[in-house]
Amino acid sequence: MRLKIHHTTRYHFDDPVTFALQQVRKTPKNSHQQHVMNWHTTISGGRKELSFEDHHHNTTELISFDSATRELELICEGEVELSDTHGIVGRHRGPAPLWLYQKATPLTEARAGVRDLIQGVDAENGIDALHGLSARIRDTVAYTIGASYPDWSAEEAIAAGAGVCQDHTHIFLACARRLGLPARYVSGYLMLDDRTSQEAMHAWAEAHIPDLGWVGFDVSNGISPDARYVRVATGLDYSDAAPVSGTRIGGAGERLEVQIDVAQQ
Repeated sequence: MRLKIHHTTRYHFDDPVTFALQQVRKTPKNSHQQHVMNWHTTISGGRKELSFEDHHHNTTELISFDSATRELELICEGEVELSDTHGIVGRHRGPAPLWLYQKATPLTEARAGVRDLIQGVDAENGIDALHGLSARIRDTVAYTIGASYPDWSAEEAIAAGAGVCQDHTHIFLACARRLGLPARYVSGYLMLDDRTSQEAMHAWAEAHIPDLGWVGFDVSNGISPDARYVRVATGLDYSDAAPVSGTRIGGAGERLEVQIDVAQQ
C-alpha cells in the first residue's frame, strides 16, 4: 500500500518572536516493512538549520524562526510504501542498546496502578500476553478525547480512568518494562477509514519479544499496526518522539493550527 501524507503546522503570534529553535520529528523511517518514496519539508517564516539522525534513528530537523516573525508555516509531505507484517518490525538496531528501553521515565514509572494492571500477566506467553494486557489497559482507561493533559504520566491516566493514545502508550510501556520487556514509544501517521483529514499524529507502543524482535501494539484501537500505520519517531516516551519540541523567546499570544491528510494512492 502506498500512502500520501501532507502535514501542515501554522503558528500565529500576537507579539513577534525574538528567537526560537524547534526540533521537528515528522519524517518517516525506512525499514523492511516501510519505504519512504519521497519526503520534503517546506518552511515559511523560518529556515532549516540542519538535519540529523538521533540515537533512536529519528530523523530530526532543527528549525529556526526568522527574527520578529509573527507567523511560521511548516509543511511536511511525501509518499510512503508499506507492507503488512502484522505489527512485527523485527530485530533491534542500535546505536541505543536494547537494555535502554527497559528504563522507566517520569512518564512511564510503574507504581500501584501499573502493578494492579499486570497482575496475572505472564510475559513468557509473548504476543498473546501482551494483546491481553493491551485489552486490559483499554478496558481500564477509556479512550476519551480531551480527558487528559499532555504531561500526564501513566499512573495519572490510570487514576483518571480516561485518556488518549499517548496515555494508553505510556501505560503499556510502564507495564511491559515492569514485566521485564524492553518497550518503546512510537509516534506516526495513521490512515483512518472514515476520513482523510485529522488534527494530530497517532501514538502506539512496541515491545521487544524474544525470537520476534520489536512488535507493535496500538492499545487505543486494539490491534497491532498494519499497512495503514506509518512509523515516524521512537523513544523511551513521548518526549523522545514528540513531533515538535524546542524553545522560544517572545511570541506571546500563540495560536496553533494543525492539519494532517493521509490518503491511499
